[in-house]
Amino acid sequence: MLIMNIFFFFFFSLMMFFLSLIFLNYDLVIMMEWVLLNFNSVKMEFVIYLDWISLMFLSLVLMISSMVLIYSLEYMKGDINIKRFFLLLMLFVISMLLMIFSPNLMSILLGWDGLGLISYCLVIYYQSWMSYNSGMFTVLLNRIGDIMILMMISLMFMLGTWNLMLFDFNFFLVFLMMLLGAFTKSAQFPFSVWLPLAMAAPTPVSSLVHSSTLVTAGVYLLIRFNFLMMNNDLMNMMLFISMITMLMAGLMANFEFDLKKIIAYSTLSQLGLMMMILSIKMFNLGFFHLLIHAMFKSLLFMCSGIMIHSMCNNQDIRYMGGLINYFPIVCMIFFISFFSLCGFPFFSGFYSKDLIMEIFLMSKMNFFSVVMLMVATLFTVSYSVRLMILVYMNYMNKMNYMILMNEDYLMSLSLIFLYFYSLMMGYCLINLINSLLIILNLFEKMFVLQICLLGIFMGWYFSVKNWIKLSIYMKFFFSSMWGLNIFYNKISFYPLKFSMNLYKIVDKGMIEYLFVYGYKNSFLSELIIFLKMMNNFVYNNMFYFFFLLILFSYFLI
Repeated sequence: MLIMNIFFFFFFSLMMFFLSLIFLNYDLVIMMEWVLLNFNSVKMEFVIYLDWISLMFLSLVLMISSMVLIYSLEYMKGDINIKRFFLLLMLFVISMLLMIFSPNLMSILLGWDGLGLISYCLVIYYQSWMSYNSGMFTVLLNRIGDIMILMMISLMFMLGTWNLMLFDFNFFLVFLMMLLGAFTKSAQFPFSVWLPLAMAAPTPVSSLVHSSTLVTAGVYLLIRFNFLMMNNDLMNMMLFISMITMLMAGLMANFEFDLKKIIAYSTLSQLGLMMMILSIKMFNLGFFHLLIHAMFKSLLFMCSGIMIHSMCNNQDIRYMGGLINYFPIVCMIFFISFFSLCGFPFFSGFYSKDLIMEIFLMSKMNFFSVVMLMVATLFTVSYSVRLMILVYMNYMNKMNYMILMNEDYLMSLSLIFLYFYSLMMGYCLINLINSLLIILNLFEKMFVLQICLLGIFMGWYFSVKNWIKLSIYMKFFFSSMWGLNIFYNKISFYPLKFSMNLYKIVDKGMIEYLFVYGYKNSFLSELIIFLKMMNNFVYNNMFYFFFLLILFSYFLI
């Protein structure tokens, strides 16, 4: 059954991709509406909206899902709860499809809540205290976005429908709530804490959920309802928050030693870049970078999973080194994926990132914003180079002698197929989507390449620098996500402690003893009294019964 689902996802993904190209070429849109119920003047309907954006994003989700399922067949082999794992992945894909296809707020809420609940179940899959803590952070912060969607539904009730595609006016409160919901789901500042903590999930979950589908749901929602952003004053705030997210994630990734957390910080940085390009209303370009980023970020997580799986579940890059001798294919795919992430020329990420930098240099943007963008790009290159040096090109660590496994064929098959798909995607999409005229001088055109070269030297310096001598305050500052971890721990600790005490005193205390045990004891006592009464009634009536029987027999004689 699972193999059939994998083949169905793969071939359906290819079909949706070619269908999206037809829709893009002929500018087609199909909208289907089923009215379920009329309540006064409010229509409750189910809407399916098909255009090239939804079809292409659906193709991307199904393609990555099929490759991750093939990868998981070997990675999760021998796990006790593997059936539950694959069932949760299938439910996650269904929730994502429900959110992609339908622009109706009710169906978006079903998909949105499904994504949050299933991602919580996947984060706590290993059932340890660390995964429980990470899952609680994930579900509580994502719950803020769910509440925003619910408030949008209540606001749209006054307009008579929950189909946002029917309107083209500026509704400030609706857009504000949508923006907050997108910020929580896409882990923007100050809701960025949950994404690095969600790395407690299995690596295939990180590859599918926390790199290409769940975290891009907020970006996709803003692209889908972009007409709300056209005449709005929140764009400057969105630009500032996305730049803070990029800068924070890039800086922290240079001081992190957990392999999966470094890739999670790079996801956070790229999500900030997507939000930044949306804030200047370049929606097609933001969607273009979303597609390309999902491809190579899934590859990065898959490659890191192979290394973690082979090194006795070790994720600390200080115990790695010289892995190019053991995993040549994984090393090649890992390097090229990171080159795409950095935006090196003629890799897939170059076509979107270079275009984004050029548009920012060409637009009427203040100097501070351009500097923050370039510094974030510099950090992206530096942590990528640092990770490649420490993991693959450094001296051979003694921990590496524990490696006894070769590259698995199923894992390598999924990697190679997704690698070729992502390698060709950038060049194909830039010719399909891009219609922008870029006018820059030579210095501005070469400035991005100079940033990349400077980032290489910076990454090499970070890889050889001994950070043990760093002060305790700096370590605390960088490891706690600029203090956000401590802040959310404090603001969640006391309400959760109060609720636990309330549960013990009220639920397990007064209510249980007064009502449950009280009713139980009173019921038992009343039952005993009733049985005694029945017993007396039976004894009293037995005498009359025998007397009548004797009297009746006497008259018969």
